[in-house]
Amino acid sequence: MATLYTHQSENVHKTWMLMTMFFILTIALGWVFSMYFHNTLILVVFVAISVVMNVVSYWYSDKVVISLSGATSADGAQYLELNRIVENLCITAGLPKPKVYVIEDPAPNAFATGRDKNHSALAVTTGLLEIMDKNELEGVISHELSHVGNRDMLVSTVAVVLAGTISIASQFFLRSLIFGGRRSNDREEGGGVFMIVGIVLAILAPIFAMLAQFAISRKREFLADASGALLTRYPEGLASALAKLGKYSAPMQRQSSAIAHLYIADPSGGEKIPWATKLFMTHPPIADRIAALTGKR
Repeated sequence: MATLYTHQSENVHKTWMLMTMFFILTIALGWVFSMYFHNTLILVVFVAISVVMNVVSYWYSDKVVISLSGATSADGAQYLELNRIVENLCITAGLPKPKVYVIEDPAPNAFATGRDKNHSALAVTTGLLEIMDKNELEGVISHELSHVGNRDMLVSTVAVVLAGTISIASQFFLRSLIFGGRRSNDREEGGGVFMIVGIVLAILAPIFAMLAQFAISRKREFLADASGALLTRYPEGLASALAKLGKYSAPMQRQSSAIAHLYIADPSGGEKIPWATKLFMTHPPIADRIAALTGKR
């Protein structure tokens, strides 16, 4: 019989499988481009840029995300209970207390960010604080702390940067074919074959990269749900909180597509239920998450 522990293990395994596929796609794209242009340096630069962009974006992720969200520090007396809940759950999880922020927005939502457990931040909206009872709020916060404990920021940052790198490289290759490039040698040494393969990869790779990025985001949400439920030992609290989040259809007032995947619920509001749209969702459907928590999946 499936349990929260089996879901947690499955999601870790599936996430790293997706990440491995992501890296293979990145290397394959760089190799094909380097073979077509007869320049192995392209592959080296391709990998180096990915690594550098990952390090830089990961190092400053907390500052960038907080700025984009418009969050402010939750140090005031009115947020003592919020800070107390965060501190108690951190003690239980064995994590340092993150910096706590509040976003002035009626839409209930929350996110966690930061490069590691010692440099993390957690933000909740005023709308979330208004509609959640204590058990539900603990469920949401435990979910976000699980993102920190599971080091999801690292995985998410790598996925986002690799997707961006693949998209930029694909555009560079296609533009080089249009405006110049290795046209005179296309029929030499298999150049025509590499050109066709390169064009196909340049068109399809960004789509696959985007789908992989979304799939990784969805798996990390399932994992954080399971880890959060294990932290509080009360999955019903998080399940109830998710039910309330699912009923709220209005979008957040301040949104950024760059950080949408970090929130516990889609900041754009109502869910897209048709099956085809699930491939392009950054969050699993609320109903699926509740089913996984309650054992009815």
